Amino acid sequence: MTTSAPARAPRRRPLQRRSPVLTIVAIVTAALFILPALWMLIGSVRPSSEIFSSIYPLSWRILVPSSVSLENYAALVTGPFGRALGVSFLVCLLTVALGLAMSATAAYALSVLHFPGRAVVFAFVVISFMVPFDAIAIPLSQLFTTWGLTNTLIGLVLPGIGNGLAIFNLRQYFLGVPRSYREAATIDGASEPRVLMSVYVPLSGPALANSALLIFLGQWTAYLWPLLVVSEQRLQVAPVALARTFGEHSFDYGQNFAGAVVLSLVPALTMFILQRSFGGLSLASGEK
Repeated sequence: MTTSAPARAPRRRPLQRRSPVLTIVAIVTAALFILPALWMLIGSVRPSSEIFSSIYPLSWRILVPSSVSLENYAALVTGPFGRALGVSFLVCLLTVALGLAMSATAAYALSVLHFPGRAVVFAFVVISFMVPFDAIAIPLSQLFTTWGLTNTLIGLVLPGIGNGLAIFNLRQYFLGVPRSYREAATIDGASEPRVLMSVYVPLSGPALANSALLIFLGQWTAYLWPLLVVSEQRLQVAPVALARTFGEHSFDYGQNFAGAVVLSLVPALTMFILQRSFGGLSLASGEK
Protein backbone atom coordinates (compact mmCIF):
# COMPACT_ATOMS: atom_id res chain seq x y z
CA MET A 1 0.00 0.00 0.00
CA THR A 2 1.50 3.24 -1.11
CA THR A 3 0.96 6.55 0.50
CA SER A 4 0.86 9.71 -1.48
CA ALA A 5 3.32 12.41 -0.66
CA PRO A 6 1.87 15.35 1.23
CA ALA A 7 0.96 18.28 -0.97
CA ARG A 8 3.45 21.04 -0.80
CA ALA A 9 2.20 24.45 0.03
CA PRO A 10 2.68 26.88 -2.86
CA ARG A 11 5.68 29.05 -2.42
CA ARG A 12 5.05 32.69 -1.99
CA ARG A 13 6.98 34.91 -4.23
CA PRO A 14 9.18 37.29 -2.32
CA LEU A 15 7.91 40.83 -2.32
CA GLN A 16 9.81 42.95 -4.75
CA ARG A 17 11.26 46.00 -3.15
CA ARG A 18 10.48 49.21 -4.89
CA SER A 19 13.38 51.20 -6.11
CA PRO A 20 14.07 54.25 -3.89
CA VAL A 21 14.83 56.23 -7.05
CA LEU A 22 11.27 55.71 -8.32
CA THR A 23 9.89 56.73 -4.94
CA ILE A 24 11.91 59.93 -4.97
CA VAL A 25 10.81 60.69 -8.53
CA ALA A 26 7.17 60.15 -7.56
CA ILE A 27 7.50 62.47 -4.55
CA VAL A 28 9.18 65.20 -6.60
CA THR A 29 6.55 64.93 -9.35
CA ALA A 30 3.71 65.14 -6.82
CA ALA A 31 5.34 68.19 -5.21
CA LEU A 32 5.64 69.93 -8.57
CA PHE A 33 1.89 69.55 -9.07
CA ILE A 34 0.90 70.40 -5.48
CA LEU A 35 3.13 73.42 -4.83
CA PRO A 36 1.43 75.83 -7.30
CA ALA A 37 -2.00 75.02 -5.84
CA LEU A 38 -0.64 75.34 -2.31
CA TRP A 39 0.99 78.68 -3.17
CA MET A 40 -2.34 79.92 -4.58
CA LEU A 41 -4.19 78.81 -1.44
CA ILE A 42 -1.66 80.50 0.87
CA GLY A 43 -1.65 83.62 -1.31
CA SER A 44 -5.41 83.94 -0.91
CA VAL A 45 -5.07 84.40 2.87
CA ARG A 46 -2.06 86.72 2.91
CA PRO A 47 -1.83 90.44 2.04
CA SER A 48 -1.59 91.10 -1.69
CA SER A 49 1.65 93.01 -1.27
CA GLU A 50 3.38 89.91 0.11
CA ILE A 51 2.36 87.47 -2.62
CA PHE A 52 5.17 88.28 -5.04
CA SER A 53 7.57 89.96 -2.64
CA SER A 54 8.06 86.62 -0.90
CA ILE A 55 9.18 84.90 -4.11
CA TYR A 56 12.60 86.55 -4.28
CA PRO A 57 14.88 85.59 -2.75
CA LEU A 58 13.45 82.07 -2.83
CA SER A 59 13.03 80.73 0.70
CA TRP A 60 10.62 78.92 2.97
CA ARG A 61 8.70 82.18 3.49
CA ILE A 62 7.00 81.63 0.13
CA LEU A 63 4.75 79.08 1.84
CA VAL A 64 4.58 80.69 5.28
CA PRO A 65 2.65 83.99 5.36
CA SER A 66 3.55 86.60 7.93
CA SER A 67 -0.14 87.03 8.74
CA VAL A 68 -3.29 85.11 7.87
CA SER A 69 -6.47 86.97 7.05
CA LEU A 70 -9.76 86.35 5.24
CA GLU A 71 -10.00 89.92 4.00
CA ASN A 72 -9.50 88.84 0.40
CA TYR A 73 -12.48 86.49 0.59
CA ALA A 74 -14.63 89.06 2.37
CA ALA A 75 -13.85 91.79 -0.17
CA LEU A 76 -14.43 89.38 -3.04
CA VAL A 77 -17.78 88.06 -1.84
CA THR A 78 -19.17 91.50 -0.98
CA GLY A 79 -18.21 92.84 -4.41
CA PRO A 80 -19.46 92.01 -7.93
CA PHE A 81 -17.94 88.55 -7.68
CA GLY A 82 -20.38 87.58 -4.90
CA ARG A 83 -23.38 88.36 -7.11
CA ALA A 84 -21.74 86.58 -10.04
CA LEU A 85 -21.21 83.53 -7.84
CA GLY A 86 -24.94 83.43 -7.10
CA VAL A 87 -25.73 83.73 -10.81
CA SER A 88 -23.37 80.83 -11.54
CA PHE A 89 -25.07 78.64 -8.94
CA LEU A 90 -28.52 79.49 -10.35
CA VAL A 91 -27.45 78.81 -13.93
CA CYS A 92 -25.83 75.50 -12.94
CA LEU A 93 -28.84 74.30 -10.95
CA LEU A 94 -31.28 75.10 -13.77
CA THR A 95 -29.02 73.52 -16.36
CA VAL A 96 -28.54 70.34 -14.33
CA ALA A 97 -32.28 69.95 -13.67
CA LEU A 98 -33.35 70.55 -17.28
CA GLY A 99 -30.32 68.76 -18.72
CA LEU A 100 -30.91 65.59 -16.69
CA ALA A 101 -34.58 65.51 -17.74
CA MET A 102 -33.67 65.87 -21.42
CA SER A 103 -30.71 63.48 -21.24
CA ALA A 104 -32.68 60.74 -19.46
CA THR A 105 -35.56 61.03 -21.94
CA ALA A 106 -33.24 60.89 -24.95
CA ALA A 107 -31.22 58.03 -23.47
CA TYR A 108 -34.40 56.03 -22.81
CA ALA A 109 -35.56 56.50 -26.39
CA LEU A 110 -32.16 55.53 -27.82
CA SER A 111 -31.72 52.46 -25.63
CA VAL A 112 -35.23 51.00 -25.26
CA LEU A 113 -37.48 52.21 -28.06
CA HIS A 114 -37.10 51.00 -31.63
CA PHE A 115 -37.76 53.55 -34.34
CA PRO A 116 -36.37 54.21 -37.84
CA GLY A 117 -33.09 56.11 -37.82
CA ARG A 118 -32.22 55.37 -34.20
CA ALA A 119 -28.64 54.50 -35.10
CA VAL A 120 -28.27 57.73 -37.08
CA VAL A 121 -29.57 59.81 -34.18
CA PHE A 122 -27.19 58.09 -31.79
CA ALA A 123 -24.31 58.75 -34.19
CA PHE A 124 -25.16 62.48 -34.14
CA VAL A 125 -25.22 62.38 -30.33
CA VAL A 126 -21.73 60.86 -30.27
CA ILE A 127 -20.42 63.40 -32.79
CA SER A 128 -21.94 66.27 -30.80
CA PHE A 129 -19.62 65.83 -27.79
CA MET A 130 -16.60 65.27 -30.01
CA VAL A 131 -16.90 68.72 -31.59
CA PRO A 132 -15.40 71.46 -29.34
CA PHE A 133 -18.01 73.96 -28.23
CA ASP A 134 -15.62 76.81 -29.01
CA ALA A 135 -15.89 75.91 -32.70
CA ILE A 136 -19.62 76.69 -32.78
CA ALA A 137 -19.83 79.32 -30.03
CA ILE A 138 -19.61 82.40 -32.28
CA PRO A 139 -22.20 81.26 -34.89
CA LEU A 140 -24.47 80.12 -32.06
CA SER A 141 -24.14 83.48 -30.31
CA GLN A 142 -25.20 85.22 -33.54
CA LEU A 143 -28.32 83.06 -33.62
CA PHE A 144 -29.07 83.91 -30.00
CA THR A 145 -28.66 87.60 -30.82
CA THR A 146 -31.16 87.24 -33.67
CA TRP A 147 -33.60 85.44 -31.38
CA GLY A 148 -33.27 88.11 -28.68
CA LEU A 149 -31.80 85.74 -26.08
CA THR A 150 -28.73 87.78 -25.19
CA ASN A 151 -28.54 89.14 -21.64
CA THR A 152 -31.13 86.62 -20.50
CA LEU A 153 -30.98 83.71 -18.09
CA ILE A 154 -32.34 81.31 -20.69
CA GLY A 155 -29.55 82.35 -23.02
CA LEU A 156 -27.02 81.14 -20.45
CA VAL A 157 -28.87 77.92 -19.63
CA LEU A 158 -30.05 76.71 -23.03
CA PRO A 159 -26.74 75.59 -24.64
CA GLY A 160 -25.81 73.45 -21.62
CA ILE A 161 -29.05 71.45 -21.57
CA GLY A 162 -28.24 69.24 -24.55
CA ASN A 163 -25.14 67.41 -23.29
CA GLY A 164 -24.23 64.60 -25.69
CA LEU A 165 -21.83 62.97 -23.23
CA ALA A 166 -24.54 62.80 -20.55
CA ILE A 167 -26.95 61.20 -23.04
CA PHE A 168 -24.30 58.68 -24.07
CA ASN A 169 -23.53 57.85 -20.43
CA LEU A 170 -27.18 57.29 -19.52
CA ARG A 171 -27.89 55.30 -22.67
CA GLN A 172 -25.06 52.88 -21.95
CA TYR A 173 -26.38 52.43 -18.41
CA PHE A 174 -29.99 51.95 -19.53
CA LEU A 175 -28.85 49.16 -21.85
CA GLY A 176 -27.83 47.19 -18.76
CA VAL A 177 -31.31 47.30 -17.24
CA PRO A 178 -33.05 43.93 -17.85
CA ARG A 179 -35.83 44.21 -20.41
CA SER A 180 -38.07 42.09 -18.22
CA TYR A 181 -38.49 45.08 -15.89
CA ARG A 182 -40.00 47.15 -18.70
CA GLU A 183 -42.12 44.26 -19.92
CA ALA A 184 -43.54 43.72 -16.44
CA ALA A 185 -44.32 47.43 -16.11
CA THR A 186 -46.04 47.63 -19.51
CA ILE A 187 -48.13 44.52 -18.69
CA ASP A 188 -49.34 46.39 -15.59
CA GLY A 189 -50.45 49.23 -17.88
CA ALA A 190 -47.58 51.68 -17.35
CA SER A 191 -46.87 54.15 -20.14
CA GLU A 192 -43.37 54.83 -21.44
CA PRO A 193 -42.87 57.98 -19.29
CA ARG A 194 -44.08 56.01 -16.27
CA VAL A 195 -41.64 53.18 -17.04
CA LEU A 196 -38.81 55.71 -17.31
CA MET A 197 -39.61 57.46 -14.03
CA SER A 198 -40.63 54.38 -12.02
CA VAL A 199 -38.16 51.77 -13.29
CA TYR A 200 -35.14 53.21 -15.09
CA VAL A 201 -34.53 56.39 -13.12
CA PRO A 202 -34.57 54.74 -9.65
CA LEU A 203 -32.09 52.11 -10.89
CA SER A 204 -29.73 54.66 -12.44
CA GLY A 205 -28.44 56.57 -9.44
CA PRO A 206 -24.71 56.31 -10.31
CA ALA A 207 -25.29 57.21 -13.96
CA LEU A 208 -27.53 60.15 -13.05
CA ALA A 209 -24.98 61.45 -10.55
CA ASN A 210 -22.20 61.13 -13.11
CA SER A 211 -24.25 62.90 -15.78
CA ALA A 212 -25.26 65.65 -13.37
CA LEU A 213 -21.61 66.23 -12.55
CA LEU A 214 -20.72 66.43 -16.25
CA ILE A 215 -23.43 69.02 -16.89
CA PHE A 216 -22.53 70.97 -13.75
CA LEU A 217 -18.83 71.16 -14.58
CA GLY A 218 -19.59 72.23 -18.14
CA GLN A 219 -21.59 75.21 -16.90
CA TRP A 220 -19.48 76.05 -13.86
CA THR A 221 -16.29 76.40 -15.89
CA ALA A 222 -17.92 78.08 -18.91
CA TYR A 223 -16.19 81.31 -19.86
CA LEU A 224 -16.44 81.94 -23.60
CA TRP A 225 -20.20 81.50 -23.93
CA PRO A 226 -21.20 83.85 -21.03
CA LEU A 227 -18.69 86.35 -22.40
CA LEU A 228 -20.43 86.27 -25.81
CA VAL A 229 -24.09 86.42 -24.76
CA VAL A 230 -23.96 88.55 -21.61
CA SER A 231 -22.85 92.18 -21.50
CA GLU A 232 -24.80 93.31 -18.43
CA GLN A 233 -23.17 93.03 -15.03
CA ARG A 234 -26.30 91.62 -13.37
CA LEU A 235 -25.94 88.34 -15.31
CA GLN A 236 -22.19 87.93 -15.17
CA VAL A 237 -21.05 84.49 -14.09
CA ALA A 238 -18.20 83.90 -11.66
CA PRO A 239 -15.37 83.05 -14.14
CA VAL A 240 -16.05 86.21 -16.16
CA ALA A 241 -16.35 88.36 -13.02
CA LEU A 242 -13.07 86.95 -11.73
CA ALA A 243 -11.30 87.76 -15.00
CA ARG A 244 -12.58 91.33 -14.81
CA THR A 245 -10.98 91.90 -11.42
CA PHE A 246 -7.86 92.69 -13.44
CA GLY A 247 -8.13 96.24 -14.70
CA GLU A 248 -5.82 98.16 -16.98
CA HIS A 249 -4.22 100.08 -14.11
CA SER A 250 -5.43 98.23 -11.02
CA PHE A 251 -5.42 94.64 -9.89
CA ASP A 252 -5.56 92.68 -6.68
CA TYR A 253 -3.79 89.33 -6.76
CA GLY A 254 -5.04 88.41 -3.30
CA GLN A 255 -8.68 88.64 -4.36
CA ASN A 256 -7.89 86.91 -7.64
CA PHE A 257 -6.27 84.01 -5.81
CA ALA A 258 -9.24 83.83 -3.43
CA GLY A 259 -11.65 83.71 -6.37
CA ALA A 260 -9.62 80.95 -8.02
CA VAL A 261 -9.73 78.94 -4.80
CA VAL A 262 -13.52 79.33 -4.55
CA LEU A 263 -14.04 78.31 -8.19
CA SER A 264 -11.82 75.27 -7.64
CA LEU A 265 -13.31 74.15 -4.34
CA VAL A 266 -16.92 74.05 -5.54
CA PRO A 267 -16.35 71.21 -8.09
CA ALA A 268 -14.07 69.43 -5.62
CA LEU A 269 -16.71 69.52 -2.88
CA THR A 270 -19.41 68.47 -5.34
CA MET A 271 -17.28 65.50 -6.36
CA PHE A 272 -16.70 64.61 -2.72
CA ILE A 273 -20.43 64.72 -1.94
CA LEU A 274 -21.40 62.64 -4.97
CA GLN A 275 -18.60 60.10 -4.67
CA ARG A 276 -20.83 57.58 -2.91
CA SER A 277 -23.15 57.60 -5.91
CA PHE A 278 -20.40 56.60 -8.34
CA GLY A 279 -20.24 53.01 -7.16
CA GLY A 280 -21.32 50.41 -9.66
CA LEU A 281 -24.83 48.99 -9.36
CA SER A 282 -25.18 45.45 -10.60
CA LEU A 283 -28.35 44.99 -12.61
CA ALA A 284 -27.65 41.62 -14.17
CA SER A 285 -28.49 39.80 -10.94
CA GLY A 286 -32.07 41.07 -11.05
CA GLU A 287 -32.99 38.90 -14.04
CA LYS A 288 -32.94 35.10 -13.81
